[in-house]
Amino acid sequence: MNFILVFGLLLAGLVLLVVGAEILVRGAARLAASVGISPLVIGLTIVSYGTSSPEMAVAVQSSLAGQAELALGNVIGSNIFNILVILGLSSLAIPLMVAQQLIRLDVPIMIGVSCLTLFFGLDQTIHRSDGIILLLGGIIYTVFLIYQGSRQPDDPDSDYETEYGNKSPLSLAQWLKNIAFILLGVGCLVLGSQWLVESATEIARNIGVSDLIIGLTIVAAGTSLPELATSVVAAIKGERDIAVGNVVGSNIFNILTVLAVCAIVSPVGVPVSDAALHFDLPVMVAIAIACLPIFFTGNVIARWEGCLFLSYYVAYTTYLILYATEHDGLSLFSSVMLFFVIPITALTLAILALNSLRKKQKKDH
Repeated sequence: MNFILVFGLLLAGLVLLVVGAEILVRGAARLAASVGISPLVIGLTIVSYGTSSPEMAVAVQSSLAGQAELALGNVIGSNIFNILVILGLSSLAIPLMVAQQLIRLDVPIMIGVSCLTLFFGLDQTIHRSDGIILLLGGIIYTVFLIYQGSRQPDDPDSDYETEYGNKSPLSLAQWLKNIAFILLGVGCLVLGSQWLVESATEIARNIGVSDLIIGLTIVAAGTSLPELATSVVAAIKGERDIAVGNVVGSNIFNILTVLAVCAIVSPVGVPVSDAALHFDLPVMVAIAIACLPIFFTGNVIARWEGCLFLSYYVAYTTYLILYATEHDGLSLFSSVMLFFVIPITALTLAILALNSLRKKQKKDH
């Protein structure tokens, strides 16, 4: 297949995924609001999960096509991209506020499910039984969010209420219009994911790069565009807690639902390569853990912390490129990152977190 045609198919697939996710979220959220579901619950479930629908579409499509490694790379890469790039760019626009619930509940859950994924991958396969366990966890987490949201009063100034409408009943024409949006969104996601998987696989074969690397980079960045748009726009609008919550919620959904469904529908489960097991999965876990001290310091993601996130994504992508091309500088780059940059960063974050904890304790007394 002509390379220009393949690349055009890749871009068209990405556009369809982004458009499909936006249409799907808008239609579903308006229907939910019209039947009395609160904007808070809509934000925590439909909007957050809806922006991850491209990952779901790609995961299912690639699993059914026998390319489950691409699906695994997409989930890992998207989770890394969501934190390092989306939160990094959003915090550069404006320092992001972090809700206490994220620190006490959602981030620990994100860390826990990331570690669980690494544990399931130790035998180099995420089996169907593992996928069922993850999916049950996703159902329990979603039910808890809905229950928790139903106990909290609605915010009349909620950005979700402004964006998706209030609880006023819809006319028959509006119902049909929103149902059409949902069906159109699903159609765009299915077609877009098919084009994206086919073109990404073709590119990987032509340049000799594995499905895992393509999934970790091009596909991961492309399927994370809805989260990027949602979080950056929310940050600019001043809804800074939404910007952070969308990323954390999407990361949890990617593991508990996207990866779970992928493992369930794939005939042989999801294979975990040595590279994913010894590098990419540990990086995903480490980044999830790093969120705690960064979020905890003043309950704000400062601009310098956003720059730190972005610089680590550049370093991560550089490593992937050096690894894929078998460059001579890979060993030196890995040593510098492993023995100097990462330990210094970890020590700095630990000191900042301890200082913040002491200040809070003094304030309480």
